[in-house]
Amino acid sequence: QVQLVESGGGLVQPGGSLRLSCGASGSIFVDAMGWYRQAPGKEREMVADITRGGNTNYAESVRGRFAISRDVAKNAVHLQMNSLKPEDTAVYYCNAEVIYTSTRSRIYWGQGTQVTVSS
Repeated sequence: QVQLVESGGGLVQPGGSLRLSCGASGSIFVDAMGWYRQAPGKEREMVADITRGGNTNYAESVRGRFAISRDVAKNAVHLQMNSLKPEDTAVYYCNAEVIYTSTRSRIYWGQGTQVTVSS
């Protein structure tokens, strides 16, 4: 069973920074990894994702403020969040696409980490 463990959430003032990390356990082949978030009363939305080759994609609302990176050897993904705004407050989830065969893959999710931006 693949487990994703997130860390790095917390309370930060507007304009501050946080760095989220997520690692996937097990001897697995991971393709894309990403971060999603879900604010109270809203649907889960994509924040950023990154392919195994390093291609990145960002939500328009975080472009220029957030940076996603990964350590392929460690099956880890990080999200550096700068210039945080109150509207960034949400539970942040990482995910990973694990490749089992050329035709079979599965998406796994972490348990979520709370990010609160407030003065």
